[in-house]
Amino acid sequence: MGFSSRQTEMDEDSIKNRKESQNGSTGRNVDFQTKDKKPVKATVLQKDIGLFSGVCLIVGTMIGSGIFISPKAVLLYSGAVGPCLLVWTACGVLATMGALCYAELGTMITKSGAEYSYLMEAFGSILPYLYSWTTVMVLKPSSLAIITLSFAEYASTPFYPGCAPPEVVKKCLAAAAILLIITVNCLSVRLASYVQNFFAAAKLLIILIIVGAGIAMLAQGKTENFSNSFEGASSSFGAIGLAFYNGLWAYDGWNQLNFITEELKDPSRNLPLAILIGIPLVSVCYVLVNVAYFTVITPNELLLSPAVAVTFGDRVLYPLSWIVPLFVVLSTFGSANGSCFTAGRLAYVSAREGHMIKVLSYISLRRYTPSPALIFNGLLAICYIMPADINTLINWFSFAQWVFYGLTMLAVIVMRFTRKELHRPVKVPIIIAGILVLVSCYLVLAPIIDKPGMEYLYCTIFIFSGLILYYPLIYRKIKWAHKLMTPITMHLQLLMEVVPPEKIE
Repeated sequence: MGFSSRQTEMDEDSIKNRKESQNGSTGRNVDFQTKDKKPVKATVLQKDIGLFSGVCLIVGTMIGSGIFISPKAVLLYSGAVGPCLLVWTACGVLATMGALCYAELGTMITKSGAEYSYLMEAFGSILPYLYSWTTVMVLKPSSLAIITLSFAEYASTPFYPGCAPPEVVKKCLAAAAILLIITVNCLSVRLASYVQNFFAAAKLLIILIIVGAGIAMLAQGKTENFSNSFEGASSSFGAIGLAFYNGLWAYDGWNQLNFITEELKDPSRNLPLAILIGIPLVSVCYVLVNVAYFTVITPNELLLSPAVAVTFGDRVLYPLSWIVPLFVVLSTFGSANGSCFTAGRLAYVSAREGHMIKVLSYISLRRYTPSPALIFNGLLAICYIMPADINTLINWFSFAQWVFYGLTMLAVIVMRFTRKELHRPVKVPIIIAGILVLVSCYLVLAPIIDKPGMEYLYCTIFIFSGLILYYPLIYRKIKWAHKLMTPITMHLQLLMEVVPPEKIE
């Protein structure tokens, strides 16, 4: 997967020609003046993301289809309404604590790539390589595929009244959505952020409608489902772990802003501010939405409902219940856009470090976007759409995400002792990182202990299979691989009009 970090001859020519056209630019992330006084930007990712867009990226990526379609897994494993609401609240607290640790890391190491960059600084090359291998090849594209399949299902259902939409229709619509999202993200960072802002606002609007309706139901005395709310609560070690696991899956996305730190305006200020605004906002929304559900839906009905928000809308919002599936469509599309936006940056950063093929680290000469990395992620996602059921696949690998979360929290502790010289604009109490390391261990081990399965072994084998490529192509840097990739890279560079990023001095 990774190849020699030496630039091809064409790479050098491209940089030379580019710099000549800029009349001796220094490669900084600013505008330059050519002889005709026309401003030209350096070929690096531009700082186009402000505080508002950063909050929208966090909110828009965290709030996907899960809170609208099926929060029943948390109720199933927690056993009762009271523990269910406590789990949703605790998951919000854990997500906020984790994001604060990431705020320290992101303001201390101002590189894009989130976990990849932090693991590189703390532990060296192998762990970040395994992270990028697993995340770029499976976790990010398969997540994008699942989100767009949810979008396709709800977008196509109105056209097939009385029956389920055909699988081929859903898959083609999901593939079309991925292609549209790739196009938007390749065209402009600002355009992609505007799209994200719009869909984040749409999500918050439907949540306000659901919460408002729930408050109205409570005011009318609809509190039957909250009496004896802890009766039947689960006491199983593994079941509670699975309840947290599914709740935290719905909160996943709290670290998305760390993937684009290099494109964030004033990251020392805006990164922690966006985290402190976005994640508590989502946490409050999740708890209140679940309270609203339980005002009109009994626990048994919720467990049987294929789409909880739609059931809620049919009972409370009629004759305007059609707005719920409409906003689910908007929500899933916005979540898919945010997922694609950040996934491209991870592939870009890992390729820049030599852990992926070099062309993935190139930037569009005209648009200043990492278009090769974005296209690569999108094509993989389309491939994951083809199987009949990819939810099983993501379940196999989702525990691996918490392995890397735990290692990243451990990096906070390790670098307190090994990298004392680094400036830390944000510094969290080290006990928070320690708690999250323990929580990560619990979330990784609890499902395996409760229900051992071969899928965890298969996932582990896949993760470490990346070492087969790491040793010859990255550690040894064998020459034949470089010679093989040089002409391919040159042709792809010409086709996509991309160049290597200029170094910032």
